[in-house]
Amino acid sequence: MSLNQKNLIYRYLLWCYKTTKEDLDRIDRYFTQALVDRRLLDLLLKNKETDAAYQKKIVDFQIYMETKEQKAIDKKYINLKKKTMQPEYWYLQARLKAIEQVIIESFGKKELKSIQALYEAEMTRRIVESREHS
Repeated sequence: MSLNQKNLIYRYLLWCYKTTKEDLDRIDRYFTQALVDRRLLDLLLKNKETDAAYQKKIVDFQIYMETKEQKAIDKKYINLKKKTMQPEYWYLQARLKAIEQVIIESFGKKELKSIQALYEAEMTRRIVESREHS
């Protein structure tokens, strides 16, 4: 195999990893956000503020949390009680594992760790550079 072919395969696997992980994270992050949101709500409720505007913000946050959590459940599960996953979510999990296996087979575990670190660094960079709430 030529160096060019090897480079093309590497870049394709990097792209496959990135796009699949992004799709999977788009669903999974709602569940991790729910954990953080619940803790934030607990702390906010400990504040004995009686101001109506403050209390409305708390209620609005609770509604936002519930809506976001339900959307996450719907994207991940067909049946939450039975833990039956949506086919799309199940596929993304299987695809990511397969991509990781091909990376290991083609370039080794060290390179998989490198790709995972690149992905995390890129996602962190995007968050830091985000201008959404300016």
